This record gives sequence, C-alpha cells and structure tokens, in this order.
Amino acid sequence: MATQADVRRIALSLPETEEGKDRFAFSVLNKGKSKGFAWVWMERTDPKKPRVANPGVLAVRVANNAQKDLIIASDSTKFFTEPHYNGFPAVLVRLKAVTVADLKVLLAEAWRCQAPAALVNIHAAGRKTKR
Repeated sequence: MATQADVRRIALSLPETEEGKDRFAFSVLNKGKSKGFAWVWMERTDPKKPRVANPGVLAVRVANNAQKDLIIASDSTKFFTEPHYNGFPAVLVRLKAVTVADLKVLLAEAWRCQAPAALVNIHAAGRKTKR
C-alpha cells in the first residue's frame, strides 16, 4: 500500500520536480513551462457541484493512450480511468492497491513523459553510473 507521503518522497527525488502550492501535484519545468506529471484526482461526487480532491487516488501521466489502455488492462483494481480523462494520456491509481515499487516505476515514467529530453538523458546517465 502506497501513501501520499510515498508519492511526495518519490516525486521530489526526481530532478527539478516541484510540488504544487495550491494542491497535491508534482511538475517539472520544460521549456519554461511547468508540466504536471502526477496530481491528486479531482473526483466528481455530485454532478451539480465542483470536483473534490480524492486523496486516495493519484492521476499519473503516461506516454500515450495505448500505454494507458495497457496499464488499465493489466490490473483494474490498481488502475482505472473516468470520462473526464477520455483521450488524455493519464491513468488513475488507487494508492491503497499499489506498492511503493509500483509507484516508483509509475512516477519515474510520468516524469520522463514531461521532463525535457536533455534532463531525462542526464538523469538516465547518472543512474547508470551509480549501479
């Protein structure tokens, strides 16, 4: 079982990651713009009211919609989507259902989707030399 504390620790360990100031979200700077790679799911609990944060679910960027479909198909107890995310490359992750190891892979991949290529390459080179 993963927690928001695990999400924060893992996300902030990735180079040049920033935590959102107004909600639980993480981004990386790319070409002068903050690019989100993980954030708390804003759930529509009442059709006539604004969405509310669901701290037990994390939205995580993925490379494309094909990868999204594969992840969701791999384990629907851990991963899902909703109509709001149709056509958008992100999966919803039930934190209680994933391990910290799962979370590390998901967040690293999400970060790579949004980080500048040069930073991704530097980070990958650093990991190879540390082994």
